[in-house]
Amino acid sequence: MYAENVKWGLLLDFFSFLGSDALSPRLDNGLALTPPMGWNSYNHYSCSPNESIIHSNAQALVDFGLDTLGYHYVTIDCGWTLPNRTANGTLTWNPERFPNGYPAIGEFIHSLGLGFGVYSDGGVQMCMTGDPVQTGSLGYEQIDAATFTSWGADLLKYDNCFSDAALDYPDVSYTPSTSPQPHYISMSAAVTSQPRPMIFQICDWGVDFPSLWAPDLGNTWRITNDITEVWSTIPRILNQAVPQTSFAGPGHWLDLDMLQVGNDIFTVEEEKTHFTTWAILKSPLTIGGALKDSYTVMSEASLAVLSNEDVIAYNQDSFGVAASLKRKWTEEGYEVWAGPLSGERMVIALINWMDVERNLTLDFPVVGIQKAGTLKDVWGNVTQEDVLTSYESTIGAHGVMLLEVGDLIAEGIYDISDAEISEDGTTATFSQIYGLTTSSNYTAQFSFSTNTTNTNIVVNSISYKLASNSTTLTIPLSLNASSQNLLSINPPPKTLQITAPGSNLYPSTLFTTLTGNATETSCLTDLCQPVGSKISFLGGPTSNTASAIITTPPAGNGTAATGQKYVEVYFCNNDIALATSWTTGTNTRNLTIGVNGVVTRIEVPLAGRSSELFSLGKGWMDTGIFGVLLDGWKEGENEVVVGNVGGETDVQSWAADFVGLGVVW
Repeated sequence: MYAENVKWGLLLDFFSFLGSDALSPRLDNGLALTPPMGWNSYNHYSCSPNESIIHSNAQALVDFGLDTLGYHYVTIDCGWTLPNRTANGTLTWNPERFPNGYPAIGEFIHSLGLGFGVYSDGGVQMCMTGDPVQTGSLGYEQIDAATFTSWGADLLKYDNCFSDAALDYPDVSYTPSTSPQPHYISMSAAVTSQPRPMIFQICDWGVDFPSLWAPDLGNTWRITNDITEVWSTIPRILNQAVPQTSFAGPGHWLDLDMLQVGNDIFTVEEEKTHFTTWAILKSPLTIGGALKDSYTVMSEASLAVLSNEDVIAYNQDSFGVAASLKRKWTEEGYEVWAGPLSGERMVIALINWMDVERNLTLDFPVVGIQKAGTLKDVWGNVTQEDVLTSYESTIGAHGVMLLEVGDLIAEGIYDISDAEISEDGTTATFSQIYGLTTSSNYTAQFSFSTNTTNTNIVVNSISYKLASNSTTLTIPLSLNASSQNLLSINPPPKTLQITAPGSNLYPSTLFTTLTGNATETSCLTDLCQPVGSKISFLGGPTSNTASAIITTPPAGNGTAATGQKYVEVYFCNNDIALATSWTTGTNTRNLTIGVNGVVTRIEVPLAGRSSELFSLGKGWMDTGIFGVLLDGWKEGENEVVVGNVGGETDVQSWAADFVGLGVVW
């Protein structure tokens, strides 16, 4: 049975953000109510498409049955036009590459039952990697939108090259003098004024944080620089998506860029991870590999990945909510994403970032549930029922565990059916009790049958008295940070609900012992929440640190002083990999937290949810929260040191900025 207290908006996030989405008004053109799907020429053919390439790949989309799965739009990317406009000011096609013309190729695509996608650019030239140079749409938006409409276009991808007038129109500018937004306002208005509906795809590579303004103008918007031909491009893009997933919704989707599945870049396991994450984050699913041409036919293995009906269904699900990062284990090398589906279901992905195959366990409370009445392991081809607390599977190197779960019970709620009953029927033993942190401050509430006559309740050998005429007992409880805690109750209860303790916040202002260039910085109003300030310039070549003495709460509170403690790390990171995305950029920064000399490293993704160029804090005062278990705690005083220990010679030696710690005692 689906528990009433599983509310999607309230599911526990171990990775979250402070502050509102501040969503702008949204374009309402009735299109892309689910993420667009199709094929695009760029990833495989760069800026060198031609009529034969488009014909063969469009035909293959149908011949391989991909169109019946939802792949609909065939988009011809850069390289299709000429350096100059016609005498009447319109764009035209390169006759050497498209001898029968653009209207004819649009008609061919439509004859297959597919949508025709075109490409242009908001600058004086289009993005181009060869000759001839091609003119862009800047200043010709209305003319070009009308031209595309006359050719029967169903989708326009709109790029951002050669668009900064103040810098004399450089090819690419990741730090433009003004926002690219006005170029997209002009073309959006031109497109929406046409009599033919056309999906508008904004491609400004994530410059000026378009999630704040693009939903008002387009149906999709790129949030990152281009996907590249190395595995590290996948975590780089996901790390940039982390603070933005809540901006997606029907008609308006984050675009993680075109798929590299089928381009012989990744292993099959890596392709599954790539396809899975793009799908559940509700990115457009745009095939970027060659399906079929004179030289190439996509492998059956890659086609099988692209054709997985379950994964496509999660992407196209009518609920329209993108998955979000729930928790990341840096040193252990895996992370968990999850999101809601229609029918009160959930999709969960656990990614193995390590280079080796291994068994990994997903603890359900990480995504806010305790039990799944139904479970489908999509890539593992396994189905199970009544799965309690955790699920284990073997995951390939760089692979993914993808689960669809339903009939959900909220975290912390257990039923008598989850326990083992003794032969004499007097005792119930629960063997999969989840503990977030090692503590004596959990609360357990037991509900007993109305006909219970035994008022002496024994829990783990400790006796309690059930109040007269009461059927519930609430007691403090000690648990370890584990999913395998044991709990024995005599007599057996009907239900059990366990509540974890809250956290105590230790703000950056308590970390007064600073070394090197580490600096306490006051933030602008309502930023660096919940403290209002942060410590910057941690780490670096000289390993700058900040430290504080944190005292364990008094023993009278029942605190388990030692053991692993779950800690919420409040941080700021807006080190966006734009110019560095082709080389060393990761969209992350490291941070180490040492407790009495026991050092744990975390790698935090971006937290910025405002413009990196023009907002007051440039995204460096937006706070993210990263959950991690820290060891080394002892009773009494604990020395806690934050910095980037061991990272002094790394490519990125500077740590994330530090706002505070929330310790769950």
